[in-house]
Amino acid sequence: MRHRPGKGQRSSGPLDRRGFIGGSDARIIMGADEQALLRLWQEKRGEVEPRDLSGSLVVQLGHATEPLNRLWFERHAGTMVTSVQKHVRHPALSWMGATLDGIVRSTGAVFEAKFMLPWSFSEEAAAEKHMAQLQHNMWVTTSRTAVLSIITGGGKWVKLSINADPLYQHLLITAEKKFWRCVQSGEPPLVFEVEPPQPRLSAVRIVDMSASNAWAEFAGAFRRTHEAFCEHDVARAELKKLVPLDAKEAVGHGLRAKRSKSGAVSFELLATETVDAQQQ
Repeated sequence: MRHRPGKGQRSSGPLDRRGFIGGSDARIIMGADEQALLRLWQEKRGEVEPRDLSGSLVVQLGHATEPLNRLWFERHAGTMVTSVQKHVRHPALSWMGATLDGIVRSTGAVFEAKFMLPWSFSEEAAAEKHMAQLQHNMWVTTSRTAVLSIITGGGKWVKLSINADPLYQHLLITAEKKFWRCVQSGEPPLVFEVEPPQPRLSAVRIVDMSASNAWAEFAGAFRRTHEAFCEHDVARAELKKLVPLDAKEAVGHGLRAKRSKSGAVSFELLATETVDAQQQ
């Protein structure tokens, strides 16, 4: 018969998730779901068993596609992923750890493989969803970059590069420390709800915008005005050269040039009546 830990007790063994805060825990700690946070707190204290996710098809699809995901990344990136499923701890914070999907050998970036459903999928939403886990794992491994490799149910592969965010990581560590103190003291934790940083995504794909009506409208306007824009740019540069260095303003032919205190020259069009008065 399996021994179930009592209240506040933790199972022994290096792989026991009760003994540390991992990357998947970071997402809950930084989120807004109070029930999920309390459930995680109870799990870490040994008061409840971790959720059985063997019946979650999406979770199992993620496990099943992880080797393919890694292979697909290696094939397209031209580099290997090492340290697959390696368990690591932070060198100074013993309660902080991670089970890595891998490390990109050529760059040292944290590798994270995910399976996501295709409905309403966006790269921005995917990066935001997994930001806490990525920043946590980067902090544990002292890496400055992470790669999020995603396979969707629509047969699409997306690779996102995420940089370490020092400000967000500071808030992350603060929240995790408070949560861990609650685990040790027995005091229920409060929701921290830290807004994740806007991801700066690397441009890695070519998008066909032929079906976008808005794109067609503005592309047409861009093409029609491009020649005039270039002529306007040249005229502006030449006009600036013609303004005497000691002139505060220069006026003529429906145009006024003004020199600021810093020396910058700006232009403004004159009203029709002003132009007519100048010509009389």
